[in-house]
Formats: sequence, structure tokens, C-alpha cells
Amino acid sequence: MTSNTPLPPCSILLLAGGRGQRMGGRDKGLLEWQGEPLIAHLHRRTRAMSDDLIISCNRNRDRYAMYADQLVHDDEGDFPGPLAGIRAGLKAARHAYLLVLPCDVPQIDANLLDSMRRVASEQPDKPLMVRHGEHWEPLLCVIPLVLAATFEQAWNEGERSPGRIMRSLHAVALQCPVDDPRLANLNTPELLARPKGVSD
Repeated sequence: MTSNTPLPPCSILLLAGGRGQRMGGRDKGLLEWQGEPLIAHLHRRTRAMSDDLIISCNRNRDRYAMYADQLVHDDEGDFPGPLAGIRAGLKAARHAYLLVLPCDVPQIDANLLDSMRRVASEQPDKPLMVRHGEHWEPLLCVIPLVLAATFEQAWNEGERSPGRIMRSLHAVALQCPVDDPRLANLNTPELLARPKGVSD
């Protein structure tokens, strides 16, 4: 049953700041899939959903700028991990919710993104994570900005896993089917070369 209640405004953070180890150190968001950079696919999926589209990137800022309203970067060097990008996004976000996506899920669709926003708005004091089967996807999440200080405190105490923080906050699960092709991470050269719609 679909609700007619308008979805609350959200900021959207696309994570493209990683080291790209599985891609031989290349900047993953700029690698091509189906003739376009991965970041272009995510931009097209999300652009109409927010007036605050943020990209976390630690290199090639001039190339990412055309896809974002804001660019953020890690405040520590040597690629400290996705939690650093999420922290930067929480600090920059202009809306009450931050929807987070990695740059390597180009098959995600509007239905799933809308479901993430809708379910998150029903539990405004808890983070939401996508889950398929028994597997959580901590980089496919919605974080209420009221939790920004909690994330910052966890970081200062040495935590580097966004999933552990969100589970400790009793994260809401948005359950998806096992092997849902929309969640396929194209994070190796072999996966990037596969035809559209094929996942592990």
C-alpha cells in the first residue's frame, strides 16, 4: 500500500572517496559502466530527489563537481574509510535526513530510494540500513541528522565501522530480496564488465 504523504526533504550523499583497491587504485566513481562513469548513473538516479546532492571525494574534485551541489572530503589523509565520508556528509547536509549511497550501485532504482526515505521518516530517531537476507548494507542507509553528534563521538572513540554504529542505535532494516540486482556492487573490473542486470 503506497502512502500519499509527501516524503520529507533529504540530503543525498554519494560516496566516491575510497582508495579503489579492488580497481587497482583507480577512482571508482569515474570508471565507466554502460558508457558512462558510475557517478553519472547515481547522479541521474538521485538528482530529482534532492536540492542538496553531496559527493564525498578525495581526488578529481573538478570532475565530480558537475554532479553535485556540494563536494566534501575526508578530514584525515590516507583514505580512512567510508565513515569519514559519512561524517563529512553529516556536517554539510542541509536537510534533516542524509540518504547515503556508494558510487558503485548503478542499478539502484527510484522505488528502493523512495522506500528508504519513507521508512526512515517513520522512525525519525533511528538510522535505516538496507538489508538483504541476513546481510546488512551499511553504505545504503538513511541517517537522521539528529544522530550526527553520536557518529562523531563514536569516531572520536576509535570506531570506524558505520554498520556497527547504526546497529548499536537499533537501526531499522529495509528488507530486500536476497541477490536483489539493484544492490549489486560493481566494485571489481570483472563486475563492471558484466551485462546490465547480472549480479553474483
